[in-house]
Amino acid sequence: MVPPVRYCVPGERLCNLEEGSPGSGTYTRHGYIFSSLAGCLAKSSENGALPVVSVMRETESQLMPTVGAVVTCKVSSINSRFAKVHILYVGSTPLKNSFRGTIRKEDIRATEKDKVEIYKSFRPGDIVLAKVISLGDAQSNYLLTTAENELGVVVAHSESGVQMVPISWCEMQCPKTHTKEFRKVARVQPEFLQT
Repeated sequence: MVPPVRYCVPGERLCNLEEGSPGSGTYTRHGYIFSSLAGCLAKSSENGALPVVSVMRETESQLMPTVGAVVTCKVSSINSRFAKVHILYVGSTPLKNSFRGTIRKEDIRATEKDKVEIYKSFRPGDIVLAKVISLGDAQSNYLLTTAENELGVVVAHSESGVQMVPISWCEMQCPKTHTKEFRKVARVQPEFLQT
């Protein structure tokens, strides 16, 4: 039977120096071994020597969007001033938890910013490539931009539920009904295409 995993926190006394020798993630003080990390306790012994006591941290750390990073997000809602999105990927790495983002009206296009209309750029459910321009905090969202040719809508579905095909930088067409809808279309670069 496998012994249960023991979790420890920084500063927790693990054992005395007669029971083991300190390994990674530990320190000694007054004849005892203490944890210097939050993680799982591991004991390993070789050739009958004292076991090496170490604390192992969880290997998967949470990836966070950073300023300048290209992110893949899904539009959750739109209004006349901005689009709310959920950030799903940073580069090509999926996130364990999605982050909230906002694409403001003035950050959609690099030119003719005063003529931009949100509903002609995004619709709820669209998958968008965007770039992080400022970090959020607990109360606010990440601010994102699509003001580059390579950024914008990459996947959109028509009202009939069919994935649309881009026909220009500002329009997509449904291959089933041939209806056209306005979008801020991304010119997808080869590194973002999955084969």
